[in-house]
Amino acid sequence: MDIKLVAINGRFSHSSLALFHVRNELEEQCPGVCTEILQLTLRDPYYEVLLQLSRNRPGAIFFSAAVWNSDRVEELITDLHVLLPSCLLVVGGPQAELVAAGVGEDLCTVVWGAIEAVEKKFYEDLLQGTLKPRYGRSFFQLAEKRFSSPYREEDFGSHLQNRNIYYESSRGCPFSCTYCLSSAEHGIVHKPLSQVRQELDQIMAHGPKVLRFVDRTFNDRPERALALWQLVLAYESDTLFHFEVAPDRFSEEMFRLLATIAPGRFQFEIGIQSTHEPTLAAIERRIDPRLAAETVSRLVALDTIHLHVDLILGLPYESEETYLQSFADVFAMGPHYIQMGLLKLLPDTAISRDAELFGYRACRRPPYAVLANQWLDAEGLQGLYWFSEGVEKFYNNRYFPSLWNYLRRRGEDGRSFFRRLVELSHEYRLFHLAVTQELLCTIITASLDGRVDRPLIFELLAYDWLRCGYRTLPPCLGSREAGEKKRTLKDSLYQQLPADLPGFYGPKERSRFFRQSVFQLFSPGALDELGFAAQGAGCMAFVQEREASLLRLNRALLLPVSSLDEQRS
Repeated sequence: MDIKLVAINGRFSHSSLALFHVRNELEEQCPGVCTEILQLTLRDPYYEVLLQLSRNRPGAIFFSAAVWNSDRVEELITDLHVLLPSCLLVVGGPQAELVAAGVGEDLCTVVWGAIEAVEKKFYEDLLQGTLKPRYGRSFFQLAEKRFSSPYREEDFGSHLQNRNIYYESSRGCPFSCTYCLSSAEHGIVHKPLSQVRQELDQIMAHGPKVLRFVDRTFNDRPERALALWQLVLAYESDTLFHFEVAPDRFSEEMFRLLATIAPGRFQFEIGIQSTHEPTLAAIERRIDPRLAAETVSRLVALDTIHLHVDLILGLPYESEETYLQSFADVFAMGPHYIQMGLLKLLPDTAISRDAELFGYRACRRPPYAVLANQWLDAEGLQGLYWFSEGVEKFYNNRYFPSLWNYLRRRGEDGRSFFRRLVELSHEYRLFHLAVTQELLCTIITASLDGRVDRPLIFELLAYDWLRCGYRTLPPCLGSREAGEKKRTLKDSLYQQLPADLPGFYGPKERSRFFRQSVFQLFSPGALDELGFAAQGAGCMAFVQEREASLLRLNRALLLPVSSLDEQRS
């Protein structure tokens, strides 16, 4: 029997861990079957996908259905039934039951739970062409709960080439968050460290660009997480390792190790969700907000790990005031990315069963986005949605780090600042246009009218702009005379600076340094905010090379010059 295993991913760089597990189980349980893995994307032309799946008339086609692709899977199953009426269509994954309900149980077979737990009868019926509507059981009901990396050597040069690689060192979650499908099953299984080491040896031999640990809470056992971090850091590679971590499960030994790693090796996703304690209790997310704030702030201070913090809009007991307070609390922590996602009322979750109790209204089709609840009417939730989109556009990039650090240092309320940005964003039609760094910068400068620190913030924005690699300032930060002043400034610097300036250039590099660098004057106040000690105004040189830092911005150097105050714009 020829069997096609299909994943519809969000983008090409993604890969589907489930397909490889399914392939291995099929070939072990059904010797002689021929499997083919197809990793497609939502952007692939639908008709061409249909032709690709039906080519050579396979005996069975397996689909992995998730929230983001279930509509497409339903379409494909419906049309493949017309094209290949004798082909067995099987669907697994978190949305399998709903896909079957959408197309009808007579068109497909549902396999629920982990493929390792599927009963033998399924494989017998598959080979005989007599599949029933439903198979499966919980992985945690098995007497022996074992699972291994599903990858083979040949996968890395074919199915996994130029893609993120996903790896699980544990299965299950210690939390029971009411909005999460993981809460439907209880238990957690950890692979022995010796097994993890052996499997990572195979993966790391191929030098993956990104390796994502899909453990639901990687550091549920802090001592084990520490050992695994030490293990992955021992590999000589430039791989970025991604982990989902809980903010209340860090030890001092973990902090000490994290302080020593090179910037950009680790990326943490930290699910805070809310800092409103009644909300955390309602969703059974038992995390102390104060401890979470302390942990994130300490991780930020290390300046070695990219930190991605999650908040969810539309949770129980979360009003407009408490949601914005959650944002303000997280903004003050200083993470690099604040994901403010809209709650999805996923079927078969505890929160979906309590939907009527909480007054929820939600979309009936995937991804089941919330429309209102008893704490937020539709208008209020929509306003917070646009606020969240504003944070996504302005904050979740590397464009304005000095501005955000300045606001945090002076204790400014992030809610008010971003509210003003969102108001102007609607006037500028930001949410309906292609977003550029210049448009974002224009809106920020427009929001500064009436502020006494407006000139200082302009300088911070100019610093960040030039650190992004631009050679000239945008109109919102420059002036008509800026070009001529910069030429005069460069001429003056060329006369003042010596032939050899250690740390900047040598005699042979002097001409190249002046040709490639961008020069900008800054006030004493701006230099102080940026962490540069200077007597009076100072001149910065922005050189065309990246720092070995998290944001990978261009290097900025304070030049040892004086008597340039009169040239400041």
